[in-house]
Amino acid sequence: MRQFALLLSACTVLVFANFASAQQGDILVGGNILESLASSSDIVSFQPPTEKGGIYPSLGADVVAFKHRLGLNVETSWRYHQANYFGYEKYRPILTDVNVLFQPKVTKKIGLDFLAGVGIASNRFDILSSCSIPGCVNFTSGNHFMEDIGGGLRYYVWHHLPHIFVRPEGHYYHIQNNQGFNSNNVFRVGVSVGYTIGK
Repeated sequence: MRQFALLLSACTVLVFANFASAQQGDILVGGNILESLASSSDIVSFQPPTEKGGIYPSLGADVVAFKHRLGLNVETSWRYHQANYFGYEKYRPILTDVNVLFQPKVTKKIGLDFLAGVGIASNRFDILSSCSIPGCVNFTSGNHFMEDIGGGLRYYVWHHLPHIFVRPEGHYYHIQNNQGFNSNNVFRVGVSVGYTIGK
């Protein structure tokens, strides 16, 4: 968890370090679900589970250069409750990505977000039920490189709060060598609420 916090902190600093030269920045908080198109097969006696289900909170931030509506986006999402791996081991997926962002405006209150980038898919597996010894780590982590693309429709809902928006969104992740699960392809679908800083 410490490495995850350091990565998120470093990415956040990089995003906001560029904010001085940007015309707009956004901070987002969301809720999502994870889906996969893979299905179990009766032909194989041991089939890895499908990586899907659960509630995934998400945090994100971006900066946009006003002239070209291009920018940089950083997002992370994790499963709120741990999932069961074949009923005997608990794990928590964490998806963190850095993206190039294109953010065209449609109307004064409606905009689009298109993003594509790379990131890390991490699965944290519990290995001990308790860990009270100093320096003890009670999980093991498998990290995999991933590519992602996504998009969302932002709508500035309230007239008297013009900087707050709601964004229904979808993300596709291709996780390299996603061992332990029966697909390298997963989808994150949900809604974010954001706050725009600047124009």
